Amino acid sequence: MSTGWLSRNPGAADGLRPLGGAVIAHRSPENAPMTPPLAEPPGHAAYFAVGAFPRFLADDAHAVASAMPPPEHAPAEPFVVDVQGETVAIPYRLYCDEPDAALQASFSERQAIILHCLYTRHHDGRVRQRHLAHVLPVVEPWVVPFVVQLLGEYVVQIQSAVQDGLGGLDTPGTPQHDVYGSVLAANREFLHLTRQRAASYWDCYYRGRYPWEHYPGRIVLESLRAAARRAPRGRLR
Repeated sequence: MSTGWLSRNPGAADGLRPLGGAVIAHRSPENAPMTPPLAEPPGHAAYFAVGAFPRFLADDAHAVASAMPPPEHAPAEPFVVDVQGETVAIPYRLYCDEPDAALQASFSERQAIILHCLYTRHHDGRVRQRHLAHVLPVVEPWVVPFVVQLLGEYVVQIQSAVQDGLGGLDTPGTPQHDVYGSVLAANREFLHLTRQRAASYWDCYYRGRYPWEHYPGRIVLESLRAAARRAPRGRLR
């Protein structure tokens, strides 16, 4: 697996490193100090779990990571997004089994949401969809990239679940519209790339099943683009 994403990733200048080695840290607004490097070895779940969320969630993410089984192998290269002025690196795929149910039951509500977010990146689509069901009702900026990323992937049942779960997206003033729009207005390239990927998967796998205008991923992404345009930082191409 390549660990060369650093040289071509916009997060490279923000203290991020490949998940297979060195340091994961966050960029903070106004040149604030970066999150201290993690002491765990690169294969430890904390390496990718803590780097996938804003700094204020670091302790909770670390607690979740401590309950995650060791990964079978390193997570796939991350995608980098801005969450309210902080750069986070979310792994494209995880290869960890799910934690024991008793451990999950011990988590706080916030820790449980972090766990569900991380497992929307699992390599098994059924696991992704099961955890997505717990993520969709949560309207927080740090949840948004986990949900949006799924629209640029190939499992149309997951896209349909996102469509069903974001019923307020088209209504200005609703929490979904305002939070998703604000986050994506600050991540125009991420949204544009996700739409390109959705179009590619539609063309490869679903052209004969859906007209493009009826494809679930496309429908939600157009609503997201409209919400981002209405946000203060919006001006999407």
